[in-house]
Amino acid sequence: MTIRIAMWSGPRNISTAMMRSFGSRSDCAVSDEPFYGAFLKASGEPHPLAAETIADMDCDWRSVLATQSGAAPGGRALWYQKHMPHHMVGPVSIADMPDHRHAFLIRAPERVVASYRAKNELRRPEMLGFAQMRRYFESEAERTGDVPPVVDSDDILANPANVLEALCGALGIGWDRAMLSWKKGPHREDGIWGAHWYDKVNASTGFGKPPGPLPELDGDYRTTADACREDYRAMRRYALSS
Repeated sequence: MTIRIAMWSGPRNISTAMMRSFGSRSDCAVSDEPFYGAFLKASGEPHPLAAETIADMDCDWRSVLATQSGAAPGGRALWYQKHMPHHMVGPVSIADMPDHRHAFLIRAPERVVASYRAKNELRRPEMLGFAQMRRYFESEAERTGDVPPVVDSDDILANPANVLEALCGALGIGWDRAMLSWKKGPHREDGIWGAHWYDKVNASTGFGKPPGPLPELDGDYRTTADACREDYRAMRRYALSS
């Protein structure tokens, strides 16, 4: 039986590094933001490579859901799916994935804002997905009666082996040290948008160094980070520790 892991995160949350990590397991298939094309087509958001992404992907919400709920590519025992809650603007949601094992990847809003603004125009807090992710986290906790796993990017970078082992335990799967490294460069599972967004992870062979102090923001960027902080803190209290 396939174990499907839905990892929900916002942008610039080391989410691609986490996909690389799980993809390094011999027993695990990975999918890169399978609803992204449907989101871009429905929302009209002017993201980099939007037209190319729409042309390259299945943009039918229910068709994507059916695929992600089926058998894993290559018959793998595990299927790690990288998802973003703020992409889910169509007729399907986390509630339509009751057979997935859901987890949540968070990052301090100051770090997210500082990273995102270097790659794309940041017009409003909703583009970072903190509020939507909190709603998904709370709905999954209510559905199951248990707190779903939460991991903080800062904790992973500070101690990747221990935090990933704790995450695997919380997901009910075995820990594999292969998750600590991966091959340099683009990977075949990457979405075509990786040409714009994935330069740092493509240059890496493992998780980066522990982060330094939070970046200082001003003006609208500071206001955006402030708007996201309560939702971040609400989830941060449940983060798995090393």
